[in-house]
Amino acid sequence: MDTSQYLDVFIDESTEHVEDLYNYLLELEKNPTETNLIEEIFRAAHTLKGMSATMGFQDVANLTHKLENVFDGIRYERIKIDATIMDVIFQAVDNLNAMIEDIAAGGDGKGDVSTIVANLEKIENGEVVTKENDAAATVEGTVETDTTTSNLDEFELSILEESRDRGFHNYEVTVQLREDCLLKGARVFMVFEVLEKLGEVIKSTPPVTDLEEENFDYSFTVLFVSQSSKEEIQKSIEKVSEIEHVTINLFSVEAYKQQLIDQEEQSSVLTFEEKKEKTEDKSDKAPKAKSKKPTSKTIRVNIERLDILMNLFEELVIDRGRLEQIASELNNNDLQETVERMTRVSGDLQNIILTMRMVPIDQVFNRFPRMIRQLARDLQKEVDIEIIGAETELDRTVIDEIGDPLVHLIRNAIDHGIETPDVRKQKGKPTQGTIKLQAYHSGNHVFIEISDDGAGINKEKVLKKALENGVITESTANNLTNQQIYELIMESGFSTADSVSDISGRGVGLDVVKNTIESLGGNITINAEENQGSIFSVQLPLTLSIMSVLLVELSDETYAIPLSSIIETAIIQKSQIMHAHNKKVIDFRGNIVPLTFLNEVFETEQTIADQDYISVVIVRKGDKMTALVVDSFIGQQEVVLKSLGNYLSNTFAISGATILGDGQVALIIDSNVLVK
Repeated sequence: MDTSQYLDVFIDESTEHVEDLYNYLLELEKNPTETNLIEEIFRAAHTLKGMSATMGFQDVANLTHKLENVFDGIRYERIKIDATIMDVIFQAVDNLNAMIEDIAAGGDGKGDVSTIVANLEKIENGEVVTKENDAAATVEGTVETDTTTSNLDEFELSILEESRDRGFHNYEVTVQLREDCLLKGARVFMVFEVLEKLGEVIKSTPPVTDLEEENFDYSFTVLFVSQSSKEEIQKSIEKVSEIEHVTINLFSVEAYKQQLIDQEEQSSVLTFEEKKEKTEDKSDKAPKAKSKKPTSKTIRVNIERLDILMNLFEELVIDRGRLEQIASELNNNDLQETVERMTRVSGDLQNIILTMRMVPIDQVFNRFPRMIRQLARDLQKEVDIEIIGAETELDRTVIDEIGDPLVHLIRNAIDHGIETPDVRKQKGKPTQGTIKLQAYHSGNHVFIEISDDGAGINKEKVLKKALENGVITESTANNLTNQQIYELIMESGFSTADSVSDISGRGVGLDVVKNTIESLGGNITINAEENQGSIFSVQLPLTLSIMSVLLVELSDETYAIPLSSIIETAIIQKSQIMHAHNKKVIDFRGNIVPLTFLNEVFETEQTIADQDYISVVIVRKGDKMTALVVDSFIGQQEVVLKSLGNYLSNTFAISGATILGDGQVALIIDSNVLVK
């Protein structure tokens, strides 16, 4: 039987079942006697086994069958769950996930899972699983795990891309120690010391902890970012004694990306749920058990079709604006009534299309619990995660971009924020730390907050490091508010970590987070209290395609300012302008707000020189404000954001353009970069 026509459906449903397995296992770890969870896991494994056997992916079916046997033993109390058993089960699901990703990438889903199968059989037979057998098997068809580049996540790739764009070189450095080397850990430390003087270490294989404990043979590999040449790096490393040879190669992000095809991009489908009961399948698939979530039928739509639909509607919005202007100029009642009705109908259509593109942020959040579990174990910390508002929806384009910054913020919270159990006990805190991930709507924005009850942020340490790195001067440091001090950690190259680790402390990261969020039209703020915890708050627009703007005039040209960043518009007398720190400022409701003359920013002719009054638009970024000086206000309008293309991608203070009703092109001002 030809099953190729069902491959996309198999990949999508298998991915959902694996995701369910991860979530159920995380819950089971907290409540090992919860019979409902055990039943759900057993049924998910049974369904996945049947699907993969039908499609001919025998290795997936075999591994799932062993997993099913273990949970059959657990539900009939022949097997008692402990930490070692949970580790083996998680590794089994990791292997299943890797095999399904391989199938999605065009592979055959085969893998050498003999080790994990042997461990599952030992559990099934009541034997003890030792640490030697506790390693996950490598899946054939995926990238090999004996190099640094095998397990790079998307955020680490974005760091490498950012470094490359800033003129740095990305290197893969492999160091081979001599076999008569006695103090391998000391040699590794000396090599890292050399590298840190020349650049930043992004990743190491084996991990830093294994290198420090000498849990490796005689070679190790690091991904390294530097402006130095290969020859300079090689000579510096070779000065360390007991080194056999050093191999340095340029690391290509593009070449690496070609090897990895993201699971979500491969499926290229979006699921729309209709609240209908799913009929029981009488085939090999077992019926779904009763659960808290209602079952649903799904319609899978290729995301490219939604993008095309959105582009066509954007053209309709432009033509709608043109019709509104023509109707206003002709002053024909019938035409105006028709255009008004068209405006209402197209507004409803716009809401439906935008809703279709909305996906719950749970698609991003659902990978964090297992990531936190693994990081906490690696760092020997106890960490729980609390997720609130996972059903909050965002435009798919925003969802695609926000995952990696959130990953880094959570890593940062675990590594820098949450203390070890001993330290927490000394401080009178529970030994288990908590990371709270919360999402909610507010107006036309979505807010995502990552908070922890850890060590908070040491202001003195941040200030000291900022002064050492030349990020601020002594005079500036004395005038900073607490929040401004906290936000220094998002400056480029800033890190307060005492040592480089695989998780954070490289000085490359939070600045990329900030840049990514601001490129989406959002912003990030930080609040913290030492020994109480910290809160990173991310504000994002609901959608990036259609926005409400204020049209303003500047030297006979029309510009657009997004309403989301505007606090107020005002007309003020020139006599109200004051001077502070060699800048022109105004008093806005008790706050000193600097003036930004847009004619100077965009180098246009000044037309307000002889006027007694000036028009200003007060805009905000976080808790900072500025007043943009314009010639006049035109009015509010809904516009379509259009990219300026590759040739004009770096235009200062311009985020894009739009086409107005009269066919004129108006540039959209990026007010974020104008707020100092």
